[in-house]
Amino acid sequence: MTKINALTLEVPDVAAAESFYDTAFGLDGRLRFQQGTAPTTGFRGFTVSLVVADPTVVDSFIDPAVAAGATVLKPAKKSLWGYGGAIAAPDGTVWTVATSSKKPTGAPARTVDDIVLLLGVDDVAATKQFYVEHGLTVAKSYGGKYVEFDGASGGVTLAVQGRKAAAKNAGTDAQGSGSHRIVIDSDADAFTDPDGFVWR
Repeated sequence: MTKINALTLEVPDVAAAESFYDTAFGLDGRLRFQQGTAPTTGFRGFTVSLVVADPTVVDSFIDPAVAAGATVLKPAKKSLWGYGGAIAAPDGTVWTVATSSKKPTGAPARTVDDIVLLLGVDDVAATKQFYVEHGLTVAKSYGGKYVEFDGASGGVTLAVQGRKAAAKNAGTDAQGSGSHRIVIDSDADAFTDPDGFVWR
């Protein structure tokens, strides 16, 4: 099974990014940084989601992130599916933090159950087929709307959704162009997917 080991964000200031993310999330080596200023505008075509146990844990990530300089895109609140919110980090990366639980369970603060890289793509079915051919196994599939692949323990789970839907869920406009400013570090051979996401 292909495993995503880490995500590398291209940022204008590596030291500032390390300081922000250490304060905001502290993801134990699953998040890396490289210097870069490749041109990009608007939505970069992906979000990174932290899936956690309950609303108290959601707040234990979002509140420090906002205090450290993140911008709120969707305030954390209850919804039909649970509780969560979305923020943009100072480097522009869009993050969501969510739980399916609507009530506190006593779970420990700042504990991540899963990290999900959600790619907003032009053609969900074609991208699903591409990734299956590159060694990923489908865990969930909802027609041409959303696909989630099996994630290895300690890694990052990959999911794909239509670009407009991914942007809407994160509270941002779908318009954007240029570099995604992310590299997906895995145990697979290097490749670039149909939407321009780079794996190494």
